[in-house]
Amino acid sequence: MKLLHIDSSALGSYSVSRQLSADIVAGLRAATPGSAVRYHDLAAQPLPHWAPVADASDPAALLGTEMLEEFLAADVVVIGAPMYNFAIPSQLKAWLDRILVAGKTFRYTANGPEGLAGGTRVIIASSRGGFYGKDAPAAAMDFQEPYLRAVFAFIGINEVEFVRAEGIAVGEEQKLAALASARQSIGTLMAEAA
Repeated sequence: MKLLHIDSSALGSYSVSRQLSADIVAGLRAATPGSAVRYHDLAAQPLPHWAPVADASDPAALLGTEMLEEFLAADVVVIGAPMYNFAIPSQLKAWLDRILVAGKTFRYTANGPEGLAGGTRVIIASSRGGFYGKDAPAAAMDFQEPYLRAVFAFIGINEVEFVRAEGIAVGEEQKLAALASARQSIGTLMAEAA
């Protein structure tokens, strides 16, 4: 199995999404010994934000091609995606801009866009300071999960799996409860994959 692991939190060792994405990857590796893992820390080594490039030999173009090829080669993609100001970190958006490529992961047809990247399993470790689930008063402010679902559906991945830790900024007790709940979800994902 080829596994692509992406982290995007700027909080380093304090990051909940990093803890959860690491737990997911550890579970997948235990379930599939010999898995090849490729890791990118988009906060420590950010991608340049989208800009025109001169030609295919431009360093930014080469980096974009590398990111795209890694994504296309992966069987499973695990993404640590914290909610920043109701959406995703800009460094994660920069990575997404490298994998949403016409003719590679989607194409335009007479009937509308068609995704070309189906068959890849995507698991997102989501952390949120508050509560934004569908029944929460702030649900309408969630531009993180709906955006990620839409982006991956656009390229043909309709079954995105989320592991969520919500309310982590409410207090230490809630943070611990959110982590326990998220880790229980990871256990369920690993049992279903076995």
